[in-house]
Parts: sequence; structure tokens; C-alpha cells
Amino acid sequence: MQKNFSYPVKIDELNQNTYRYKLKPDTDELEDIRQVLQVEDVKSFSAEVALKFNKKENMLRVWGTVSALIVLQSVISLENFEKSVSAPFELWFDTKATYKDIKEMEQGINDDVPDIVENGEINLADICIEQIALCLDDYPRAEGEVFDFSDYVKNESSEVRENPFAILEKLKK
Repeated sequence: MQKNFSYPVKIDELNQNTYRYKLKPDTDELEDIRQVLQVEDVKSFSAEVALKFNKKENMLRVWGTVSALIVLQSVISLENFEKSVSAPFELWFDTKATYKDIKEMEQGINDDVPDIVENGEINLADICIEQIALCLDDYPRAEGEVFDFSDYVKNESSEVRENPFAILEKLKK
């Protein structure tokens, strides 16, 4: 996903303990995060992540909180503004399952499907960036900004509307 900001964890090296990590990228890594998120700037980014591996069930629980101060460009005024984002999260990984196994599982629409571990490791940095990305608006705008579309729409009350059946009436004659 990105080059510099990476924190891989090998599943084979985990035991039943709870592991805690604090991720704090440096300036170059913040630039990588900015490019991945495709935003104007990332002023700060931090994450506190915990892992708990259940070897008996082959399940890895990952949870924590990610916080960031992001500079976005408003789609209304085209001016930059800062947005503070904080995202608590919890994910489950099936360490032995494959994509084929997950596809064949019988599941309902509301069932939680565990994520897959690829190549025997997960990347905590990727997980944290994904959580921030999920919190960002597709069409960002500064607090209180409202698009006034009345200037772009014809005022229907001022113009006389033609009866749609008038054309049919003309054809009948």
C-alpha cells in the first residue's frame, strides 16, 4: 500500500498474550499517508493498537483507536480546512482461512466475516490508515458550509408551465 509507514506483525511469532503497540509516523511517513489518503496534508497521526491471538481457534483480534489531523479541500469553497478524526475499531482475522474458505462459508447479510491473513502477517500501519480513510467524507466541506443551489436552478414559479397534454390535443385536431 505505502512504502515508508509500515508495521508488519508475523502471526507465527505471536503467543496467547495481549500485545500493545503505539504507532507514531515521522514527517516522511506522514507524507506517505497523505498520498495514500489523497488529501491536502496530514498534520498528525497516531494509533494505539492491541492484538490478542487465540491459537486454538486460529483467530486474531485487533482493536484500538486511530487519531489524525487532516487538511482537506472543501468541495464548496475550494478552501483548505482542518478536520480532526478519531476512529475506534475492532477487527478479527482468521489466520488459517483462505479466500476460498471465506467465500464458501454460509453467512447472512449481517454476519461478521473475518479478514484473511496474507503471507503469514498483517500490517498494523495499513489497518490504521484504512480506519482513518473510512471516516473521511467523499465530498468534504468545512463545518457550517452549505451549498446554495438556488442560483443554479430555474425558478419554476416564475415561468409558465405548458400543459403536457396540450401537444396531444394539437395532434387530435
